[in-house]
Amino acid sequence: MSTVVAQTGLARKFVDSLYVEAMVLADEARAYFEDHGVEARDSLSPSLRVGYAVESLKVTTRMMHVIAWLLTWRGEAKGEITAEAASHPDRRLGLTAKSDAAIVAQLPEAAQELIAASEELYGRVSRLERDLLNPPEQTGPSPARSLLGRLERAF
Repeated sequence: MSTVVAQTGLARKFVDSLYVEAMVLADEARAYFEDHGVEARDSLSPSLRVGYAVESLKVTTRMMHVIAWLLTWRGEAKGEITAEAASHPDRRLGLTAKSDAAIVAQLPEAAQELIAASEELYGRVSRLERDLLNPPEQTGPSPARSLLGRLERAF
């Protein structure tokens, strides 16, 4: 049986590149919230420090869900897990809470950037999941897919 992600090398490469991006972002977030951002956090008011902590947990949660989902689909592409198992509801991208824009606006710029990056990456992975599990209906051969196929064969 062909796999969902491995059906095109492009989809697999996309999942792999998202995985690398997610790991880098997760490491940047960890370094900031555990080390570099401590001084910035300590300069905040007590109530805003709570908001800072909550937002850092939201970033961590988003990244954990994204990385777990990407690992599942990397395993599916490598044949380590079936497409049916990877598509199971237990393996769906976990839901996360949205950041509080009013709190985020008061946080240090570096924290704001990490929060925005985690939300943006989560959104892209969410759209990818939607497209993998519910592909759009094709009425005929897609010119874009034809071109992508030719590019994959060339490289």
